[in-house]
Amino acid sequence: MKLAVFSTKSYDKTSLMAAATNNISITFFENRLTSLTAKLAAGFDAVCVFVNDELNQDVLSELKANGVKFIVLRCAGFNNLDLEACKALGIQCARVPAYSPEAVAEHTVALMMTLNRHIHKAFNRTKEGNFSLAGLLGFNIHGKTIGIIGTGNIGLATTKIMKGFGANVIAFDPVQNTSKQQDIGFTYTDLDTLLTTADIISLHCPLNQSTHHLLNDKSISSMKDGVMIINTSRGGLVDTASLIKHLKSGKIGHLALDVYEQESELFFEDHSESIIQDDIFQRLLTFPNVIITGHQGFFTGEALTQIAKTTITNLTLFAESKINHNEIT
Repeated sequence: MKLAVFSTKSYDKTSLMAAATNNISITFFENRLTSLTAKLAAGFDAVCVFVNDELNQDVLSELKANGVKFIVLRCAGFNNLDLEACKALGIQCARVPAYSPEAVAEHTVALMMTLNRHIHKAFNRTKEGNFSLAGLLGFNIHGKTIGIIGTGNIGLATTKIMKGFGANVIAFDPVQNTSKQQDIGFTYTDLDTLLTTADIISLHCPLNQSTHHLLNDKSISSMKDGVMIINTSRGGLVDTASLIKHLKSGKIGHLALDVYEQESELFFEDHSESIIQDDIFQRLLTFPNVIITGHQGFFTGEALTQIAKTTITNLTLFAESKINHNEIT
């Protein structure tokens, strides 16, 4: 089987080549998969894509015309994939539903604690010989109410860590995992109650029509004054303009983003020598109580290894006709 890997970085090559079997020939492309680059897949049986590759109907039609039969996503989310178009075209798809939920959960907590204890500010101060504590006041996580939106693998891993801090964890998910609820010791509640009572809100749900801009002007207005919001899931879960509005008013006291709605034009690339043209993103960077990381929550050695192994396994199962495109749901 011939596999074309798009949006390739050096770490992708290393992990995928380590997991590859002899019957899979891999060609790496640094390009994102778009309508302009889909022609690069001509002659390949399968393509491997990441979170910011485009998989709309036009791109999928081009892939089909070029002979592509399989799409493997080296990520959990598939909001960038037109699944109905895949089915209509007969292209089979698979993702990596679980790789290392602890990787994203631990990054979530790292962002949370960096904001709370102003680690980023303290680091810069001490390098300059400034050991003043003024402006670095934090709060105890112990005893606070943490709202987890989405109790899949990552949400549950985050919940376990928060329980270790001695926090009160409440969660919202349309599909409740009652067995894990009892094991871990958190409480399910409705979304409105979570939004109005949580001191810290962490997003761990998929992006779809029902969750798009889940956090918007109305929902943020109902939150506690000074609420902390963490998003390590998908950028489209929040309305960025509303975030800015409520940061300015003080409703949002702390904000950490590992994802951004327009990240496809920014993340995973070095823009340090250019002027970023996204005015909304640049506005976010001006707030002293905002931390943004470039979609690195998944980025651990363990996670990359598991992603590569699952991706190669998915290809093998495709070749053996043991899975089909319905598996991605």
